[in-house]
Amino acid sequence: MKKTTVVIPNWNGKKYLKQCLDSLLSQKGEVPHIIVVDNGSTDGSVSYIKEEYPLVQLIEFQENHGFCKAVNAGITAARTEYVLLLNNDTRAEENLVQQLEQRIEQSERIFSVAAKLVSMQNPEILDDAGDYYCALGWAYAEGKGKKDGAAYSKTKKIFASCAGAAIYRKKVFEQIGLFDENHFAYLEDIDIGYRARIYGYYNIFEPTAVVYHAGSATSGSKYNEFKVNFSSRNSVYIVRKNMPLIQRILNLPFLMVGFLIKMLFFAKKGYGKIYVKGLWKGIVLSCSAKGRENKVKFKGVHFKNYLLIQWELWVNILRRFVSGK
Repeated sequence: MKKTTVVIPNWNGKKYLKQCLDSLLSQKGEVPHIIVVDNGSTDGSVSYIKEEYPLVQLIEFQENHGFCKAVNAGITAARTEYVLLLNNDTRAEENLVQQLEQRIEQSERIFSVAAKLVSMQNPEILDDAGDYYCALGWAYAEGKGKKDGAAYSKTKKIFASCAGAAIYRKKVFEQIGLFDENHFAYLEDIDIGYRARIYGYYNIFEPTAVVYHAGSATSGSKYNEFKVNFSSRNSVYIVRKNMPLIQRILNLPFLMVGFLIKMLFFAKKGYGKIYVKGLWKGIVLSCSAKGRENKVKFKGVHFKNYLLIQWELWVNILRRFVSGK
């Protein structure tokens, strides 16, 4: 029986599918089971997969339900021990699955292992070498835009894995829940990693597992209204959802400073109003019935984990400014 199912969410990504799927079908050792979840594509993606890749399992949505609902459908359909989430605009090195499997098998407490994402256009430049979250309410990818090197070639613990290329232990989802579909897109991977940390699991960055990433294939650019809107909305929601009241009060001064800096930054980019509207939407979502429904309930058994996470949230402020990303 196969160990891993690769789940690829797709929305109008036909031009990327060949290199992505071919790289998976050329993996060393056992070829993983592959599921493509199509989010109502109109570019012929579905017919292309059916004709050219008949062994690939296809789940079809009639409209775009967002990243979270797509990957949740794939995770639910998977019948393997591990699930590897992979963006459609990627090409995996031939040992990707093997390296991720070997790393996650080292401990039952490992929830996820992130691959090293590098630029497809310039493989010397990093796209993601581990995701972090800090008390300013910021999430960031270490090494993004920097030249790859020794500093990014060590296996290490990270706050969360980028869901664009990471393997997850499927049974943990049964304990902590699936990706939160309230996010639609952006920060959902920070949220799931945060949740796993509360429950005492941890996440790992594995530099020997390499994925080439085209980047901005869905949203179209580094900054745009769609991304700024959902990122700002979800940055509020993730705080309300994962932090108990006392922790939110403790971090409030940091969060206020963090949101103010971001507001000024996006105002200079011409997205100031979009950012502020997104923050308000995050408050509304957090206070709504569907937002409160998914809030992580505080449990005394997890108190030590909250303390460890809080310390890391402070440390990650320093890491953010030292790394420059």
